Amino acid sequence: MTGAGTGDIEDHVVLLGDDGAPRGVAPRATVHTRDTPLHLGFSCYLFRPDGRLLLTRRALAKRTWPGVWTNSFCGHPRRGESLAQAVLRHGRHELGLDVATDGEPVLPSFRYRAVDAGGVVENEICPVLVATVDRDPVPNPDEVMDWRWVRPDDVEALVDLAPWAVSPWMVEQVPELRAAGWAASRA
Repeated sequence: MTGAGTGDIEDHVVLLGDDGAPRGVAPRATVHTRDTPLHLGFSCYLFRPDGRLLLTRRALAKRTWPGVWTNSFCGHPRRGESLAQAVLRHGRHELGLDVATDGEPVLPSFRYRAVDAGGVVENEICPVLVATVDRDPVPNPDEVMDWRWVRPDDVEALVDLAPWAVSPWMVEQVPELRAAGWAASRA
């Protein structure tokens, strides 16, 4: 692991203490293990102007949760990068979309820990953002194998009826987003 005072690591994650304060950085390829340290991530849910939500299916080549349906896209902000900058970078890389967030995260302090079938742990403080886009994605096949525009209430039903078919972070986020009135504000 590399401390915050050393040279920049191009593809890294920001490590966090239990209080959520940055504690350094580490190469992204080294942190997702059976003992993943707490680090900063984000989740973004994209809506069309008609209120439909973009769900994506993770590529089969993904190291964790390959092939599961999930929110529009996720990522890790880099040291010194704002959430808005990270969303823009990942939106372009994963979906070929320029994504501008609607402001502050809907769930600014969302935190989760999940273990996939291979034993790899996700351990993140993961603010959840929403944004609106007016065109279809052009997915990077290394990241996304399929996508659909769906009604938010169908996503809520999917999470309730088949949580094993979607990412564990989405299973936890959707009820919190529902309580925050996410779909009503987008319809």
